[in-house]
Amino acid sequence: MNVLVIGSGGREHALAWKLSVSPQVDQVYVAPGNPGMDHVAERLPIAGDDGEALAAAAKKYDVDLTVIGPEAALLAGVADIFEREGLKVFGPRKAAARIEGSKAFAKDVMKRYGIPTAEYAVFTDFDEAKEYLVEKGTPIVVKADGLAAGKGVTVAKTLQEAEAALIDILKDDTFGTGAKVVLEEYLEGEEISLMGLVHGDTVLPLTESQDHKRAFDHDEGPNTGGMGAYSPVPHIGKDVIEEAIDAILNPVAAAMVTEGTPFTGVLYAGLMLTESGPKAIEFNARFGDPEAQVILPRLQDDLAELILEVLNDRTPKLTWKPETLIGVVAAAEGYPGNYQKGLLVPSNETFHAEESMIFYAGVGGETDNLRSSGGRVFLVASFGKTITKAQKNVYKRMRSMNLEGYHYRKDIGNGGVGE
Repeated sequence: MNVLVIGSGGREHALAWKLSVSPQVDQVYVAPGNPGMDHVAERLPIAGDDGEALAAAAKKYDVDLTVIGPEAALLAGVADIFEREGLKVFGPRKAAARIEGSKAFAKDVMKRYGIPTAEYAVFTDFDEAKEYLVEKGTPIVVKADGLAAGKGVTVAKTLQEAEAALIDILKDDTFGTGAKVVLEEYLEGEEISLMGLVHGDTVLPLTESQDHKRAFDHDEGPNTGGMGAYSPVPHIGKDVIEEAIDAILNPVAAAMVTEGTPFTGVLYAGLMLTESGPKAIEFNARFGDPEAQVILPRLQDDLAELILEVLNDRTPKLTWKPETLIGVVAAAEGYPGNYQKGLLVPSNETFHAEESMIFYAGVGGETDNLRSSGGRVFLVASFGKTITKAQKNVYKRMRSMNLEGYHYRKDIGNGGVGE
């Protein structure tokens, strides 16, 4: 097969790499990709949300399967265009991608189908939202309704903090998401990520992972797109994961079918493990990033084959490497605020899939002279027989690099070792 991966970040690098090692795959194309991916894929200079040009390229290069990485492409209707053109695509149509594109839509679906989630209310009027806020008190979670690159969520500890977040969303549209806000009950517990390959009501759950959203150690600082992740999460019992699959992942896939917007692609559930059981915080319509970068290397099965199996409504048994994999993001100083570009980036010659690897995200330049072009620049992932050993390996690798101008968290995986 020839395979096309749409996107340009670390998630897409991991996808392109994993698909490239499939015995069934002859050639991987990536559009637009980045120069750090050149060892696993051929780049096509096409914007990830230009569905017509992407479909034309898929025909030109005899692409048998297209996998869509980023949410922006999904909400631009790229999957719809591919389906219209008779091209095999793994990613939801625009209507189904609303499960991520509108937090209000996702919450309403959960409410209608009895899927465990936090109490919430949706507002477009500032005064009404503020009145609700005063009534409910803090802590409370304030969420921009639309896509905000992981930055549109505020866990407000004070009314002043919550009101400032309301002003950002409803009055200033700081995140460019439109003037709609979801005010949500603050849930106590531990957060994990659970994803599944989905086609209609066929769900193939993947292993769990835990993301680290805050910019700095000890979960301090602003929310980001993710500063690191690890998998598996050994202190979370398999019974809890099964409960989440049965109570949340499977019912949401079935609900989308009933709603007339069947979902095909990767359905991601962000979960809070509360005293009363798992509850859904949010849904994404694609692989998590950085979660994909610590899950895909642990998958011992052929990803291309698995996708085709799910598209044929089959759910094969999955095999996972038993070792822990920890991924740490190297971000430009200042991220998620203003940051410098053009930083020197380690070469992709340092990619060694067996024990440690690098996935590139915000990079430009030439293959042998990579320079940073984004906030989250690359992720280093290392295996270990335990979380502690994986931490030791990944941070040893980080310290061996020249990371002047970068910052990274030093505590990725600490939740798994009880720290």
